[in-house]
Amino acid sequence: MSLLEVRDLHVEFHTRDGVAKAVNGVDCGVEAGETLAVLGESGSGKSVTAQAIMGILDTPPGRITGGEIVFQGRDLLTLPGQERRRIRGAKMAMIFQDALSALNPVLSVGYQLAEMFRVHQGASRKEARAKAVELMERVRIPAARQRVGDYPHQFSGGMRQRIMIAMALALEPDLIIADEPTTALDVTVQAQVMELLADLQREFNMGLILITHDLGVVADVADRIAVMYAGRIVETAPVKELYKAPAHPYTKGLLDSIPRLDQKGGQLDVIRGMPPNLQQIPPGCAYNPRCPMARAVCRRDEPPLYEVSALRASACHFWEEMCDAR
Repeated sequence: MSLLEVRDLHVEFHTRDGVAKAVNGVDCGVEAGETLAVLGESGSGKSVTAQAIMGILDTPPGRITGGEIVFQGRDLLTLPGQERRRIRGAKMAMIFQDALSALNPVLSVGYQLAEMFRVHQGASRKEARAKAVELMERVRIPAARQRVGDYPHQFSGGMRQRIMIAMALALEPDLIIADEPTTALDVTVQAQVMELLADLQREFNMGLILITHDLGVVADVADRIAVMYAGRIVETAPVKELYKAPAHPYTKGLLDSIPRLDQKGGQLDVIRGMPPNLQQIPPGCAYNPRCPMARAVCRRDEPPLYEVSALRASACHFWEEMCDAR
């Protein structure tokens, strides 16, 4: 049994302009100790999928209209709200993209870390504060005992992100969802944060869902990749196989847009056009208006997720041509 299985998940946002179909039949899963990277442009549905899994979707306007989210054998969508809250934080946790916005600016970081132990474990203030210091030391914040009373604005961006990781790890959850945890950090700090996450994941044998658009980060840390476009997973594969031979034109476009050291002075390849309006997703394959391989069938029939191999799938009518081209 997988740690987490998402089956045919659908999420809609009801707005004044109409219904935006943000997630359209997502199927994915993650095992204990495994890292699943979710890739895609902004607006592809990555963060909405994560919020639906965590149960923190803004409702209204968001609404889960179908599917299952099975965590450790239980469908989270059928649980009462109180039971769902007990799971959130203790069994699954989330690291948010902007640590400065996620942390409360008027409370010390020590208070915010200690609150997890007071609320979930009934620890005394003294015990909770001691555990907060221990957590800060675990995520390698220097002089943790002296800084436990400091406020979020007194830490650098990288240190704040470490505090967010500490909050997520406080109750030793089985699953962590990291939503672009290295955004706005320089490359050195990015590497440090990802190395820290990987070390802690191995220590606790956690499942990790890493949401990002940084393909360089993914190559170093992920076991499997799921590529999203217009609210749907269009390709899933082990990381090495996907980088070696993408089976979907969108994945190839993302990989071709990465700068390469052996191709200095030239122009970067880009994916032409813009992602579709989620209120007016085109018929057939949603990627067809931007796809260099698009044909009549692509504009007419939505492709299913074809099985490329035992561990790979692609939502492209011409996935065999894609694989042969590499």
